[in-house]
Amino acid sequence: MKKAIVLSLVGGVALAGAMAATTDAHAAPSFACSTAKLIVPWGPGGGTAVIFGVFEKSINATGVKPALKVVTMPGAGGTKGAKAAFKAKADGCTLFAVHQSILVSYINEVTSFNWDGFDTVAMVTDTPEIIGAGGHVKYNDLKGMLAAAKAAPGKIPTGVSMGATSHFLWILLGAKTGTTFKYVPFQGGTAGRITGLLNKSIDLGGINMAAARTQRKDGKLKAFAIAADKRSNLLPDLPTLKELGVNMNFSLTRGVVAPKGTPMDKINHWAGVFKKATENEKFKKSMAAKGTSLVYKGPADYATWFKATNADFEVAGKAVKMGRYK
Repeated sequence: MKKAIVLSLVGGVALAGAMAATTDAHAAPSFACSTAKLIVPWGPGGGTAVIFGVFEKSINATGVKPALKVVTMPGAGGTKGAKAAFKAKADGCTLFAVHQSILVSYINEVTSFNWDGFDTVAMVTDTPEIIGAGGHVKYNDLKGMLAAAKAAPGKIPTGVSMGATSHFLWILLGAKTGTTFKYVPFQGGTAGRITGLLNKSIDLGGINMAAARTQRKDGKLKAFAIAADKRSNLLPDLPTLKELGVNMNFSLTRGVVAPKGTPMDKINHWAGVFKKATENEKFKKSMAAKGTSLVYKGPADYATWFKATNADFEVAGKAVKMGRYK
């Protein structure tokens, strides 16, 4: 009798497992592709392509179906890839890698659609900006920098990519502090601006964590503040803007969206896939060493974040009468 009971229990467990597996199988959405593409609208050597390339490897190593393939589609300041993603079929087989440039492109009237022209999937990384300067400037902290800017409004040469996120960093800082700067167009992103700071062709510019950690030590660069909620473990002596009295955060925040109308079960599928990747401890450490944090927000929370961030960018765009706010 005892043997029969045991067999019955084992059979029951097996049946329950089979039922759970069947339920999971039915719950999993069906895709028309064996490999989904993640469009990255910048070149293969750029930070966004590199970061999502690591995501691709991490995700595919789990055996997820469909697999994920990063497809770089550079051109027109990121709008070539954005337009391709916007027109793609909403079947869960196309995803789009974004950051705040999508807001800037809309404000500058380069695109007819904004962030809400897509369905949000997940925010995945956050890279705070660092307010930097060349080692040749006379001021040594944010207070001195702001005093110099107020003494010479619109005169301090500041490196930016005009109309891009690096430009908005200084527009927002100016709006918060009552300062203006002389914007000097620079190509090549952060690397180009750092070169400009080193060769003294500009005085101010956003710098990355690597430069702040190395070239600050030899006096070639200065770092005044990090635009984050808290100090970085990599630069514990560098204060936040908020600590210095400027209520402002500014990060390059990367995430994933999908063509508008993508079924919710497919949105949730990919949100879960990216969430799992952000929870990988080895991945976290490798990103942290680069000054980038893995910060996950699901579909609803990511949409809320985009709405609030877009409002801030609109304020900045109106302040300088940019694009559609002329």
